[in-house]
Amino acid sequence: MVQCGVPSADLSAAAARRIALAAQGFGLPRPAGPVTARHIRKVVDTMGLLQLDSVNVLSRSHYLPVFARLGPYPRGVLDRLTGHTAGRLQREYVEYWAHEASLIPLATHPLLRWRMARAREEAWGGMQRIAREQPQLLAEVRRMLAERGPIRSTELGVARQPKKPGQMWNWHDGKIALEYLFWAGEVGAARRVNFERHYDLIERVLPPHIVNQPTPAREDAQRELVRIAARAYGIATEPDLGDYFRLPRTDSKLRVAELVEAGELLPVTVAGWDAPGYLLPDARRPRRVQARALLSPFDPLIWFRDRAKRLFGFHYRIEIYTPAAQRVHGYYVLPFLLGETLVGRVDLKADRQAGELRVQSAWAEPGVEHGEVAAELAAELAELAGWLELGGVRVAGPGDLAPALAAALG
Repeated sequence: MVQCGVPSADLSAAAARRIALAAQGFGLPRPAGPVTARHIRKVVDTMGLLQLDSVNVLSRSHYLPVFARLGPYPRGVLDRLTGHTAGRLQREYVEYWAHEASLIPLATHPLLRWRMARAREEAWGGMQRIAREQPQLLAEVRRMLAERGPIRSTELGVARQPKKPGQMWNWHDGKIALEYLFWAGEVGAARRVNFERHYDLIERVLPPHIVNQPTPAREDAQRELVRIAARAYGIATEPDLGDYFRLPRTDSKLRVAELVEAGELLPVTVAGWDAPGYLLPDARRPRRVQARALLSPFDPLIWFRDRAKRLFGFHYRIEIYTPAAQRVHGYYVLPFLLGETLVGRVDLKADRQAGELRVQSAWAEPGVEHGEVAAELAAELAELAGWLELGGVRVAGPGDLAPALAAALG
């Protein structure tokens, strides 16, 4: 098969999986000494971004992918790099809608200005309504930010409305206005305190060299976003690459085709894949990967569920919003990576009052040997508990892996 003049290659499913793991930073030895900003910076830049999420039953989600690759590290260093404790002069990452709400390198922010420019057409319905019906509110919020920023949404003096059935949030109009301006790129997150965003004008959040950087053409920016995704994935389908930064599907197809034509992506066929693959020509191709990690539901390795199924044969669904009686594996379930395979999953809760990491359920994938998996999982859970400053690990729930895990934990 030949596409755009570039010869295709054939890969086994195992080889593709190893390429994907290596591209995500797995299989490398964890630091032997103290973890520094240099280690953290390398990990985050390898992934291209960190997805944010408000759920804190275990840990805020953006901390977990770094732990999965480095092991225990000082979270305060990541906070400093994101400007949450040090301000814009030391900030290396900033928040924006990339793959959902995410922390991205400063240089990536201008690549998303095409999305900011389409806020009136593509922001969520409530934001579009505010922009359309209450331009005076947007003007007042801009004025308040200029005079008083950074501010929290609760400082706008607008009463929160009762939550309606089916609503995830009960944002008041002032909060919606802030979020619209955030989407439009006029406002940024100066910092977070207890995960609450403090908003400010974007020129006070970003350093001047980023604010004053010329806006790239939409096509050029999207091509660079696909390059970032390709480096982070190593090998991927076109929907994988487009999903990384939530590109419109029509644009994603065009940008991938352009990079194939330029020789920056190599079309490949992968055994068992039902869609064409695209390989980064200089992607690492390890003969084996030795990894051990608990994966956040929002880890780039597994956040696109079709890709997790294709790479690992692993069907994964986060059940946070599933009624408790209908959950299969639990509330906040982390897949467990061992070697090159997802071998199990555990529902975890950091019980800070009891001072323990609670395993609310533990399940093995079909065909894995429970004793070996339990021993490795116990070791990883012990490291996680220590990093979270919890006194120990307790298996407190069901699952076919739970008895072996309890025994391994002693």
